Amino acid sequence: MDVVLDRKELIKYPFLKESQELARRHVESLEEFLGSSPGFAALERAEERVNAALTFKKEFGDEDTRNLKPELEIASYALARMLVSCINDRSLIDRLARYEAERASFFLAAEEPEIRRFVAWSVGIDTGAVAMPVTRYVELVPHLRDKRWRLVNRDVRRGGVNLEAGEIDELLRERIRAIIADQLPLRVPAGICERLAPVTGEIAALRQQQILEEFGEIKEDAFPPCINALIQAITAGTNLTHMGRFAITSFLHTIGMNVAQIADVFARAPDFDPEMTMYQVEHISGRGGTEYTPPSCATMRTFGLCANRDKDCERVNHPLSYYRFKKNIKKKRS
Repeated sequence: MDVVLDRKELIKYPFLKESQELARRHVESLEEFLGSSPGFAALERAEERVNAALTFKKEFGDEDTRNLKPELEIASYALARMLVSCINDRSLIDRLARYEAERASFFLAAEEPEIRRFVAWSVGIDTGAVAMPVTRYVELVPHLRDKRWRLVNRDVRRGGVNLEAGEIDELLRERIRAIIADQLPLRVPAGICERLAPVTGEIAALRQQQILEEFGEIKEDAFPPCINALIQAITAGTNLTHMGRFAITSFLHTIGMNVAQIADVFARAPDFDPEMTMYQVEHISGRGGTEYTPPSCATMRTFGLCANRDKDCERVNHPLSYYRFKKNIKKKRS
C-alpha cells in the first residue's frame, strides 16, 4: 500500500517499521546515545511510558507537550522495550504491550481513513473486512476475555467468521498488542542493562509497591483451592512436580511474601531441605534476574493442578484474581 506517513504521524505508531527506521537513522551508537542529552530525554520519556503502562492511565493526547523530536519519541518506545526486557517480568511486559496497543488504538480512532487502513494493513488487518478466515480469527482472539469472541459463539459460514460493526477495531488493537508482546523480551546486552539499572530499579520498586497495595495484607483464608491443595500436599509430604513448586512459589511471591516466608511454607514438609528450597525459591522469586508470573487457571488445569474447584472459581481465570476477589468479599463482610 503506497502511503507515506510524516514524522508527527509516525510517533503515534512506533511499532511500524517506518517509525523504527526513522529512529535508527538518528541513533548510530546506543551507548553514545544514552550518554547524550537527547538520549537522557528519550530515556525519561521511556520510563514515563513504562510507568503509564503500570498505572494504565489512558492519557495519550499529551505527547507533544514535551516538545520531543519525533525520532526521540520513537526512540523512547524502543528504550521502554529495553527497560522491561532488562527487568524481564512477564506481567510488566504484558502491561507495556497492552498500553502501547491502547495508545495506538486511541490515535487510530481519530485517524484519516487512508492512514488507518495503512497502519492496519501493516500489521495484517483489513479494516474493510466483514468476515475473517477461521484460522486467522482463532490466532487473534485467545487473549480476548469476553465470551462473545469464542468461536462457538460466532456466526461461521464457508470457513469465515462474520464480524459485527466495530469489532475490526478491537481485533486491530489486539493484533498490535500481540505483535508487541511476541517481540519481548529483547536480548539486551548485559552492559546496556547495567547502564539502565537506576531506571529499571525505580520501575521494579514501583511494581513491587503496586503489588503490595493491590493485594495488601496476606490472608491465607483467601487462597484459591488450587494453592491450598498444593500447601496440603507439601504438609502431607507429597513430592510436588516442578510446575507445582513453580505455581505456589510464584503465587506467594506475587502477593507479597518474601523468600523466607515462602521457604517457611515448604518447611511444613517432613523431608524439608533448607538449602535446596532456598535455591529454588530465590530463583523463581527473581534472584536470577527473571521475575515470574503465576500460571493462569488454564495452565493449572493443563498440568493437573486445578484442584477442589468451587463456585467462585467460575468468576475468574487466574488464581490471583480469585485471591483478590475473596479478599474483597471478606473485607466487605468485616
